[in-house]
Amino acid sequence: MAEIRLTAPLSKEDALRLKTGDLVLLSGVMYTARDSAHKRLVDLLDAGRPLPFDPEGAVVYYVGPTPAPEGRPIGSAGPTTAYRMDAYAPRLYAQGVRATVGKGKRSEAVKVSLRRHGGVYFGAVGGAGALLSQCITAAEVVAFEDLGTEAVRKLTVVDFPLVVINDAHGNDGYAVPDLAAVGLG
Repeated sequence: MAEIRLTAPLSKEDALRLKTGDLVLLSGVMYTARDSAHKRLVDLLDAGRPLPFDPEGAVVYYVGPTPAPEGRPIGSAGPTTAYRMDAYAPRLYAQGVRATVGKGKRSEAVKVSLRRHGGVYFGAVGGAGALLSQCITAAEVVAFEDLGTEAVRKLTVVDFPLVVINDAHGNDGYAVPDLAAVGLG
């Protein structure tokens, strides 16, 4: 397992060099989206309309952050269980989204999409939302403000800690006992 520093948005080459188990410190931009936002994003695509952010190389974090305390850009920001977005994720990977961040296992359709489009699924440690929020230096709503905590936000992150769970080569971290036991489920 390697420790790799990356800056988002990610290139296809960035994703292709990652292997399951790699530790990544991500800086740059991530977008937040959960179930309701994903449905709306796919509805936009179905209607032939553009997404509210450039999907090319984008990293989408499955999170519904808590309100920001005074002096902070965001509240607690722990990962949401990823399978809830599995019905939508392949469509977003096909649009150029390069990575998603959550916790838990992904469906076979998502794993196929990762291989097909050169994408990656990162795990973030569940239960560590307050600590993870310390890596977020800015947050702004960019779409679906009416969804409240589940609105799409643009986050600026510095050294956000992640583990590659599913890589672009078909490897699955949940098939590796050491990874499956570190709180990423």
